[in-house]
Amino acid sequence: MSRILNKLNARKVVTIKTPGYHSDGGGLYLQVSPTLSKSWIFKFVRNKKATEIGLGSFGDISLEAAREQASEYRKLLKQGLNPLVEKRKIERELHLSVAKSMTFAECASAYIEINRHGWKNPKHAQQWSNTLEQYAYPTIGKLPVAEVDTALVVKCLEGIWTSKNETASRLRGRIETVLDWATVSKYREGENPARWRGHLDKILPKPSKVQNVEHHAALPYTDISEFIVKLRNQQGIAARCLEFTILTAARTNESIGATWDEIDVISQTWTIPVERMKANKPHRVPLSPRAMAIVQEMSLLKTNEFVFPGLKRGLSNMAMLQLLKRMGLPELTVHGFRSSFRDWAAETTHYPNEVVEMALAHTIKNQAEAAYRRGDLMEKRSQLMADWTRYCEQGNQALR
Repeated sequence: MSRILNKLNARKVVTIKTPGYHSDGGGLYLQVSPTLSKSWIFKFVRNKKATEIGLGSFGDISLEAAREQASEYRKLLKQGLNPLVEKRKIERELHLSVAKSMTFAECASAYIEINRHGWKNPKHAQQWSNTLEQYAYPTIGKLPVAEVDTALVVKCLEGIWTSKNETASRLRGRIETVLDWATVSKYREGENPARWRGHLDKILPKPSKVQNVEHHAALPYTDISEFIVKLRNQQGIAARCLEFTILTAARTNESIGATWDEIDVISQTWTIPVERMKANKPHRVPLSPRAMAIVQEMSLLKTNEFVFPGLKRGLSNMAMLQLLKRMGLPELTVHGFRSSFRDWAAETTHYPNEVVEMALAHTIKNQAEAAYRRGDLMEKRSQLMADWTRYCEQGNQALR
């Protein structure tokens, strides 16, 4: 290491254009790249090993500031310390001090924002936020994420573990994911206190022991035609959307998200794209004459790209539930009409199970069956949905 210091001056640092290392003395160098960008380097030898430490670019670090930093590193060398090791210690301490100020809620928000565009359902981010805000934030939201321990996680869960176990299980998984993200991001250390296997499963009862299976409230299929009569007497887009949803055996998010470019009027087919499908693959739906009539009716009210428009975009996912309440049927759910369809098909028709399951866009659990079944049984499903529509309209002769 050269004993001569301050070889460079401010003017030379600015004007020098020769690529390479230019010594200022005492281990400090101005490095000029082939593209003529400039940065400060401190070089030293310890235990016969040459090491370089980057001090920053010339644009960010002045000559005087670089000399001061180099002087600090030379003092460390005189003390028998390795400047690079000490630099990393300072960086770790700085990161830890930042980590201590990162709350669980801040980490959760960061995780949700990073993953928002990768989630299939755009409402997934809101569901994450709602669950954590309601059940986790009151206990751990404002705490440094590094301080979240098993006792605190259990405190978030224990109030709803037996009464709302499905929600509690989802909450546990989300807390675990946020804490994993925080660990990888170096905002906390150690094992994840929200992990289930070999940890919380020793504290909390298994979900299967406390979980009550809640079926979506469904209208008996024998009452469906009477219900359709009442539904057609209802005014508004929600009523048309609900009938369309029933006749196509669709899920709520599939029908309220339907756009005009998904409807093929010529083939009378509705193709739901992969991003709105639970099975993560596109789904073709044959449209019965009545379903097509609803589409035609909605075309006269077209205000945006959605078949069933809402105030801003598509219809709200609460609109059909509110309609059922106004009709005096608050106990029913929109999803329950899929069960009505399933029961009707099983008890009154001879359609094979795979045709009905495909109409419901259910994933094929039998891997062998899934491997050889390549088609979507469209012709058979067209007949099935036509029969379902006729059944729904048995009591609607006066409305035709």
